[in-house]
Amino acid sequence: MGRDRKFTDEELFNATKSMIIHDGYEAFTFSRLAAVLNVSRGSIYKYYENKDELISEFLMYEMNRFLLEFNALDKTGDFQSQFNLLIDFIFEHNNIHQVLEIIHQIPSNTTKRVEDNKSKLSEYHVDMYKQFQGFIELGRKENKIKSHIPTAVMLGMIFQTIAIPNHFAIPQDEWIASIKEILSHGMFSGE
Repeated sequence: MGRDRKFTDEELFNATKSMIIHDGYEAFTFSRLAAVLNVSRGSIYKYYENKDELISEFLMYEMNRFLLEFNALDKTGDFQSQFNLLIDFIFEHNNIHQVLEIIHQIPSNTTKRVEDNKSKLSEYHVDMYKQFQGFIELGRKENKIKSHIPTAVMLGMIFQTIAIPNHFAIPQDEWIASIKEILSHGMFSGE
């Protein structure tokens, strides 16, 4: 990319992420992004034909970062230690699911770059799912989780539970510990 670029990929993608999370795909425009970055729209158009190219590149960036960090986790422990590690990791990246849902909002029949990125993102998503599926299988092998509950339900519960907003401002450590307890042992007392 050109020497006269007035923003880094990281600055561009951070601004894109913030705008998409707060305002959504439909409200995202190069004009608004340019104002946030304090550059002209033309400086963004030098690198991206349209917002879908930029958003798909941003999604690739986010997924690559997520997978690199996820793959670097120590997955050698027993199920309970991996469960704690995984929940903490997902909380650190609690908006990845929300961000990745944006790919479904990008229309078909767009540029080849967008279509290539969408295809690659689909592959990444399958890879991520397989890794999480391996985690569930470890729990079953160690008889820590119920074998009759479908994997998709368990993973859905984990991700959706983590997405619950903390409206009551419960301290983060207590919030995470409570969610781990509910996911591990349910919410009913032993009585």
